Amino acid sequence: MNPPELADFAGTCKVRVEAALDRFLPTGDLLPQGLHEAMRYAALEGGKRVRPLLVYAAGQALDANPQALDVVAGAVECIHAYSLVHDDLPAMDNDDLRRGRPTCHRAFGEAAAILAGDALQAQAFYLLAHADMPGVDAQTRLEMIEILALAAGSRGMVGGQAIDLAAVGKQLGMAELEDMHIHKTGALIRAAVLLGALCADDLDEDRRQALDHYGKCIGLAFQVQDDILDVTGSTEQLGKQAGADGAREKPTYPALLGLEGARDRARELHQAATDSLAWFGPEADPLRWLSAYIVARSS
Repeated sequence: MNPPELADFAGTCKVRVEAALDRFLPTGDLLPQGLHEAMRYAALEGGKRVRPLLVYAAGQALDANPQALDVVAGAVECIHAYSLVHDDLPAMDNDDLRRGRPTCHRAFGEAAAILAGDALQAQAFYLLAHADMPGVDAQTRLEMIEILALAAGSRGMVGGQAIDLAAVGKQLGMAELEDMHIHKTGALIRAAVLLGALCADDLDEDRRQALDHYGKCIGLAFQVQDDILDVTGSTEQLGKQAGADGAREKPTYPALLGLEGARDRARELHQAATDSLAWFGPEADPLRWLSAYIVARSS
C-alpha cells in the first residue's frame, strides 16, 4: 500500500512537469504544425511520470532548486517519450496502444512519429544546455548532458533495445537478462535520479554513490514489475497490450524465474534500493515511497 504522502508528492510533481513540458515544447500552431502536434501528443497528458518523479524526489532529498528540477524532469521525460514513440513503431514492437490511446504512429503516421521522436530527443539536450536552471553552473550542465547522452545511447537505452530485439525467441540467463534491462530500462531511471541530485549544490561523493546505487536497483525493479504485469495485468489496466512479451517470445523475468521468483527478485531490489538511502533522513522519504510503489504498482 502506498502512503497518502506519495499521492500528494506525485500529484504536485506531475502538475509541475506537465506545466514545464507544455512550456518547453513548441506549440502546435508553429511550423511545422504536424510535427509539433505529434511531439506534444507523445509527451503530454499521460503516463505515470516515474522518471520525473524520481528527478524531483532526488532533488528534494538534497534541497535542490525546484525550477532547475523542472528543466531536468522535462528533459528526462522528453527522452522517455521519444523512446516510447520509436519502440512502438512497426519495425520495433509494432504496438497499437500506449497510455490507453493510439500510439503516435497510429495517430500521425510512421514518418511523423519517427520525426517526432527525433525532435523530442533533440529537445531534451536543448533544455539542459539552454533553459534557466538556478544554482546549476556551466560545468554541471555539461555533466548532465554527458550523463543523459550516455543513458540514452548505444551504451544505455538504445543499446538495451538492440539487445532486446536480438534476444527475441532466445533463452537468456539471469546475468544476460539483467544486463539487457540495466541498459534498456534501468539506464534512464538511474540517470533521472542522478540528474535530480546534480541540481543541488552540495552533493558529496558518498551521497552521490548512494543515490546512484538506488537508481540502479529501482531501474531493474521497474522492469521486473513490468514483466510481471505483462503476465498478470489486463490491457485496460496497463494502457497497452497485455501479454505482448509472451506473444513475441521475449525473454522476461517470469519466464526465467516464474511469477513468484520474479516477485521475490523485485522485493530484493526494492530492499537494496531503500538500504542505499541510509545516508539520508526523512528528506529522502519520497525516494523510499517511490521504490515501494514501483514494485507494488498494477499498471
